[in-house]
Formats: sequence, structure tokens, C-alpha cells
Amino acid sequence: MNQRLQRLADQIQRELAVLIRDEVNDPRLTGFVTISSVKVSPDLGYADIYVTIMEPGLDDAMTKTNHEESISVLNKAAGFLRTELSHSLKTRTTPRLRFHYDEVTAHGNYMMDLINQVVSKTEKNEHDE
Repeated sequence: MNQRLQRLADQIQRELAVLIRDEVNDPRLTGFVTISSVKVSPDLGYADIYVTIMEPGLDDAMTKTNHEESISVLNKAAGFLRTELSHSLKTRTTPRLRFHYDEVTAHGNYMMDLINQVVSKTEKNEHDE
């Protein structure tokens, strides 16, 4: 990705984070939405937004199936978010927004939790001996 597209992707990421937090008031969107990355197509036609969602009440909160409704809500709000985003972007066209669940970040968080559990169990066993 060239430098211009990367700057635009970074700006979209910052602006969307604020817009989702402040403007999307759908009760089905219960979790805390974090934008992991944004990839803008070279023709500025589309922006693929990769998000992770931390739900307050789920034990296995990092699985894709738990977040399908939240991703659906974000994709349905994409038109509104695109319109709001167009007010702050200094481009002639605003890319269409497509939201995807970021499985890479979710899997990394899951692996870190497993590692932390093993480390704490090992320390506990060493302490008990």
C-alpha cells in the first residue's frame, strides 16, 4: 500500500473510531468496538475495516459467531458512517465501508490468555512445592 493510501486508511480508522463510539446508538451493538486495521482499495472505491468486539458478558467472546450480529449492525450503518466520514475527509470521493471481524487479533488475544493461564498455573505449582 502506498503512502497516500496508508495515510487515508489511518485517518479513516481514527474518524470511524470516534463515529462508532459517539454516533452509532443501536442497542444490538453491545460490545466495545475496536478498529484493528483499515485497508483502502487503490481506486478509493472501498475501505475494508477490520474490527474486534469485546462483549461484556461472553466467556468465549473472541469467536466470530458471537459477533455476527454486531458486524451486521456495523455493515447496515455503513451508509450513515460513510456520509459522516465524508464531512471530515478531504477527498473527492469517500470509499464504501465494509466491516469484517478481525480473526487474527482475536486469535492472538485468545492465545495470550492461554499462555497467561499456563504461566499462572506453573507459578502456583512451583509455589506449592
